[in-house]
Amino acid sequence: MNEKKFINKFSDSYKEIGPYLGLGTQLAATIVVMFFLGRWLDEKFNTYPFLILLLSFLGGFAGIYNFIKAVLQLNKKNENDKKS
Repeated sequence: MNEKKFINKFSDSYKEIGPYLGLGTQLAATIVVMFFLGRWLDEKFNTYPFLILLLSFLGGFAGIYNFIKAVLQLNKKNENDKKS
């Protein structure tokens, strides 16, 4: 019986943290994609390192904004689920 409680508790934990697991990867991917886009554009327009820096910072800000927005929405959803 103890093993079933452990498995249920374990699966409940994953249900709670599941939506948060991809957020870090999404943040990193946004920055990396914008960096390589800036690098490609710098090579194309011969503006090295202006566009790498600009798009990397833009990707960082966009990624952090999306990260915070998603966490706030998930927290709000969790609070509403607990109230119901």
